[in-house]
Amino acid sequence: MQWEIVIGLETHAQLNTQSKIFSGAATAYGAAPNTQACAVDIALPGVLPVFNRAAAEKAVKFGLSIGARINRRSVFERKNYFYPDLPKGYQTTQLELPIVAEGGTLQIQVGPSTGSGQAASTGSGQAYEKTIRITRAHLEEDAGKSLHEDFHGMTGIDLNRAGTPLIEIVTEPDLRSSAEAVAYAKKLHSLVRWIGICDGNMQEGSFRCDANVSVRPMGVETLGTRCEIKNLNSFKFMEKAIDYEVRRQIEILEDGGRIVQETRLYDSDRDETRSMRSKEEANDYRYFPDPDLLPLVVDEAFIDQARATLPELPQAMRERFMSEFGLPAYDAGILTTSRELAAYFEDTVNALGGEAKLSTNWIMGDLSAQLNKEGLEITNSPIAAGQLAGLLKRIVDGTISGKIAKEVFAAMWAGEGDADAIIEAKGLKQVSDSGAIEKIVDEIIAANPAQVAEYRSGKEKVFGFFVGLAMRASKGKANPAQLNEILKKKLAG
Repeated sequence: MQWEIVIGLETHAQLNTQSKIFSGAATAYGAAPNTQACAVDIALPGVLPVFNRAAAEKAVKFGLSIGARINRRSVFERKNYFYPDLPKGYQTTQLELPIVAEGGTLQIQVGPSTGSGQAASTGSGQAYEKTIRITRAHLEEDAGKSLHEDFHGMTGIDLNRAGTPLIEIVTEPDLRSSAEAVAYAKKLHSLVRWIGICDGNMQEGSFRCDANVSVRPMGVETLGTRCEIKNLNSFKFMEKAIDYEVRRQIEILEDGGRIVQETRLYDSDRDETRSMRSKEEANDYRYFPDPDLLPLVVDEAFIDQARATLPELPQAMRERFMSEFGLPAYDAGILTTSRELAAYFEDTVNALGGEAKLSTNWIMGDLSAQLNKEGLEITNSPIAAGQLAGLLKRIVDGTISGKIAKEVFAAMWAGEGDADAIIEAKGLKQVSDSGAIEKIVDEIIAANPAQVAEYRSGKEKVFGFFVGLAMRASKGKANPAQLNEILKKKLAG
């Protein structure tokens, strides 16, 4: 039987406010345990929450960035459950009336895929684009954190995170593979960082996802029973967890069993999901409006103010890069994965005075490879955009070849100076003297009569043999265009 995967994601993005959502306590990461949890955060008797305006501003910015409807009136409710890291016995959140309502979408680009196991593939195996519908995004407070290691079999509780503002972003069940889920999560991660509402640090827990996974026979419209995989804070683990869960559910169904709706955790050491607890429904949490908080009302002026602070959004910039610089959709998509990378590209092109495709090739090629190798972000690149432009100018004006440029790039990365200084110091200028190139070509032709005869008899592949010899003789400095022209002329007799 062929199976179709159905996935919906719930993403918790911590809002980068200076203080918590209902108190003045700090939100800085890394403080000593339980030093940033005030009386309001743990709901001591006699305290009252006061809403943080900055959290609403950031939530509205997110809603605008995905084209969603903003509810002018939203309501906070208490979600009641008992857990050691939830000192109040309830979480203040939004259910019936969230601040960001329906209508939002995110466009994702997915690479070639063949699917997992018996799950549906993309069909053609080609890269494709897809629109993911976002159901809602609501404001809520984060819980504390349970620490299970180095406590001699006991669990430690750190309440510093309790009360940190979050937006929970919920999709429709539109995702059909782990590849799509990861593409969506990466795009969302990029967006919240792009608009400046979340630092996106997954290791610190500022951006984490829950995946609701189910399978159903191909062609069936009814959704299967879903299992929720909690707290995925790595794109790699998200992919592995979903793939494992899909295989687990298919095996159960094909053996005649049934899926139990439950919450599961992913164990990266064993590469498996395991049961955590039965999945609760909304009525299990006994939601009711928070009596200590008035409805949150935002007017048009507030929304316009939030809109005015939005930068050019990734999709708009991607389209501009395609129209203004003539870049293919793939290149434009890669360059707009972060504001910093997009800015580096534009700074390079402006300093170079054009040559957008050449700039793209170097940024996505040699520069990105070196950054990845050393685990650096574009903002920490040893080669600034203006310096890269200086190197590319020397390729454009023929001073050096593309091959020599790689040698210069390596020296620039090592801190040996700008391109011009390195070219001069190492004597790397390209040979463009036609007389000097002709002399090299004449010597090679005279030394290889058999290959000359082969070429003249129609075996044009031998041409590469002559090019290689000539470049070696010139120590890589011969102007490739001139060399090819002279070689063709001489070999033609």
